[in-house]
This record gives sequence, C-alpha cells and structure tokens, in this order.
Amino acid sequence: MNRSRLLGILADVRSGHLEVAAAADLFRELPYEDLGFARLDHHRGLRQGLPEVVLCSGKTGEQVSAIVSRLAADGGPVLATRATEVMYEAVHATVPAACWRPEAAAIVVPDPEAPTPVPGVLVLTAGTADLPVAHEAALTAELMGSAVELVADVGVAGVHRVLDQREALARAHVVVVVAGMDGALPSLVGGMVGVPVIAVPTSVGYGASFGGLSALLTMLTSCAPGVAVVNIDNGFGAGYLAALVNSPLRRAP
Repeated sequence: MNRSRLLGILADVRSGHLEVAAAADLFRELPYEDLGFARLDHHRGLRQGLPEVVLCSGKTGEQVSAIVSRLAADGGPVLATRATEVMYEAVHATVPAACWRPEAAAIVVPDPEAPTPVPGVLVLTAGTADLPVAHEAALTAELMGSAVELVADVGVAGVHRVLDQREALARAHVVVVVAGMDGALPSLVGGMVGVPVIAVPTSVGYGASFGGLSALLTMLTSCAPGVAVVNIDNGFGAGYLAALVNSPLRRAP
C-alpha cells in the first residue's frame, strides 16, 4: 500500500464508486501479511515512501517470488537485492513486469506512475571492482525518485581522475563514495564539496584489508567533515540515505 493507491481508494469511496465494505477488504492485509515464512510490512510505503525491500540472500526462489508478487500487488516500485538470475526467473514467471538488473544483482518491479526524478545524487567508485555495490546504491536512489550520475574508477592512486570530476561534484546535492582497499577516497571528496558524503566501504582488497574492515575504519576516522559511513558493501543503505537527503519532500508525511 503506497500513498498514491491509498488516496485513490479514499477518493473512490468519497465519489461513491467504491463501497465502504469493498474498501475495507482492500485493507484486510494491513499492517502486515503473514506468509508463514515472512511477514510483509504493507505499511512501509506509507511510512517511508518506499515499500519493503527484499533481501534475497538466504531465501529460495519460491520464497522471493511469493514475496515480490505480494508486494507488487500493492503498487509502487519493488526492489529485491542480492538476487540471482535463477531467483529472477522464478519472480518473472509470476510477475511479468519484473526486470533483472545484473549489474546490481537486483530484481526490480518498476512503478509506472513514478514521478519525475529529482537530480542531485552522484555516485563515485574508487575502482571498477567497486561497481556492483555502486550500482546497488544508484538503483536504490533511482527507485526512490532521484536521478543518479555514476562515475567509476576515480580512486586516489590516480588523484587527477577525481579532480577531473569537479563539475559533477559541484552539481551534486549528495555524494555516495564507494571504495575498498585503503578506503581513502571519501576523505578526499569530503574536502572538496560542501554537501553530505556517504561513504561505503567494500570488501574489495588484499589480505590486510580484512574483507573491507580496513576501509571501514579509515572512513570512520576520516578527518574530512560531512562524511558519514554505512556498513561494508551496503550499497542499498547508501542509496536509500542519499535519496532521502536529496529529496526529503518525497517521504510520506
């Protein structure tokens, strides 16, 4: 249940096109629906502006398909992260509108009534290997109504590469910086801009990077003001936060 659908139901009741009892039936699965293996939060779109997002890791294709099909019936965009193509095929069999986004390992059911995107989100990666996490962030922000610009492979090993992005940085209302290895790029970007920087450590790196822990600690101890940090490989969390910063009026009242 999203805000647009709720307003439509209430308008139909007011105009007499929908009986009160019939409208009540449309709300019978609120605030959540128990599928036995999952309890779907159908109120989340009303509270936060984006329906519940499905983390596919640890779920079967049949479970993912059942969850996505029920969420899609509510209207609005549906996002399933950390998915496989096998899971997508299971979803597509029941939800033909579902799309496979392999670059982000995500399944998406788009919103045909999505508003015009609000520009202002810039996603930077330190290296090409950071792109899967960056694509997850960009896709999440896009589904939440932001237009996203993505620039890859501008890490500090060749600092001139990120310095060449001054115009893109100047356009941004919020910058997501995705980096593994030493995790130094967010500090550099934080010293170049006057907008929030959301740092995303990735698990990219050799032995002493400890699966992204080294990058995480570097970002947490950044000397640059305005840098906030999400968890290792958490592109979804970064994209969600970036969209809220970029377009706070999109949040449900």
